[in-house]
Amino acid sequence: GGNIGVVAGEDGIFMIDDQFAPLTPKILAAVKKISTKPIHFLLNTHWHFDHTGGNTNIGKLGTTIVAHENVRSTMAVDQVLKAFKRTVPASPKIALPVITFNDTATFHLNGETIRIMHVPPAHTDGDSIVHFVKSNIIHTGDTFFNGFYPFIDVEHGGNIDGMIKAANITLGLANDQTKIIPGHGPLGNKQQLTAFRDMLIQARDAVKMSAKAGKTPEQIASSSAMKTLNAKWGNGFLKPHIFVKIVLGGMKG
Repeated sequence: GGNIGVVAGEDGIFMIDDQFAPLTPKILAAVKKISTKPIHFLLNTHWHFDHTGGNTNIGKLGTTIVAHENVRSTMAVDQVLKAFKRTVPASPKIALPVITFNDTATFHLNGETIRIMHVPPAHTDGDSIVHFVKSNIIHTGDTFFNGFYPFIDVEHGGNIDGMIKAANITLGLANDQTKIIPGHGPLGNKQQLTAFRDMLIQARDAVKMSAKAGKTPEQIASSSAMKTLNAKWGNGFLKPHIFVKIVLGGMKG
């Protein structure tokens, strides 16, 4: 599942994402080690089930669920993720965000300023990044996969240009000391996010050029430009030719 973020203190707990429903007891046990205060707020960085799967369980605790308005509207009806041949049923009412925003939201909790920003459609059309201003920590949701090719949900508004924009927005908030929590992969920093952004630009340009020459995704994935990237980024859960297909799927014209 996706990486979870937790901020705890006198004002209770602010949590980011909650993985899958069967993992809720484990997650709550880990949270209790940090603080025994209640989880007051849960922010979903986007609608995918590996980030919202625990919403029903967490919602039953009386937690207020917050997300971008597109997250609520997507979760409220059945969805199909063709890339994974998976139908995701509509979420029950208790699992839906009860507070939604369309641009930014700011929480003032535990002496921390938590700024939530909706970014242009990147991984989905409802992505948020979360900036803990005083702690100098940014949670990127799935706009950053640290160390491997990202899945981009083209069916739900995602595209590689948006991923590049989202990375640039995050980089604009970061300095060399910033801890950057990716949606998937190990804890990152500005240098690693910069490398990810540069890879996305190189991959986009290589795919665009080869596609114009009429090459198939398999041929593009084994081109010399992509081979260099594959060595570093192609060992995650997406095979290079699948990543190429996704990049192509999100390209306009």
